[in-house]
Amino acid sequence: MDDDTSGQQIITQIANIGSDTHLSNEKIEQISNLLCDRFGIQKAVISIAVVDDEHIRRINSKFLKRDKITDCISFDLSDDETEKCFEIIVNAQLAQRRAKERQHDAEIELVLYIVHGLLHQMGFDDQQPAQAEKMHKTEEKILQQLGYNFTYN
Repeated sequence: MDDDTSGQQIITQIANIGSDTHLSNEKIEQISNLLCDRFGIQKAVISIAVVDDEHIRRINSKFLKRDKITDCISFDLSDDETEKCFEIIVNAQLAQRRAKERQHDAEIELVLYIVHGLLHQMGFDDQQPAQAEKMHKTEEKILQQLGYNFTYN
C-alpha cells in the first residue's frame, strides 16, 4: 500500500498465474500508483493478474463471451465512488510473442497491457480510430514516464 502525505491509498494485489514473467511487483505497484495519481484517484484496490494464453482465453470466454486469446481484460468492481476496485488481467505469453514481433523487450509489452487495462478503467476507449489514437498517445506518455522508450508504429 502506498500511503503518502496527499492521503492517497492505493493497494495493488498481484497474482502470477501460469506465466513466466520477469516484471517485478514493485514495477507493477509503480504503474498503479502513477495512473491513480495522474487521474486523481485517492483510494483504490487494484488487482493485477499476469496469466498465460489459456487462462485469459477462459476468462474472455466466460465473462465477455469471446472464445479467443487477448492481451488484457479489465473490470471495474467498485461498489461506490469513494474507493475504486479494478481487476486487470494481462497475458504474459502473448506479450512475449508480440515483443518478439515488434523487436522490443517483453517487459515493455506487458507494462503496456497493464497501462492499457488501467486506462480503460479511467474512461479511455479504443473502439473508434480517434479514441484509439488518443489512448495510444496517453499510453506512450505513461510508458515514457515509467522509463520505457516505446512508440506505436
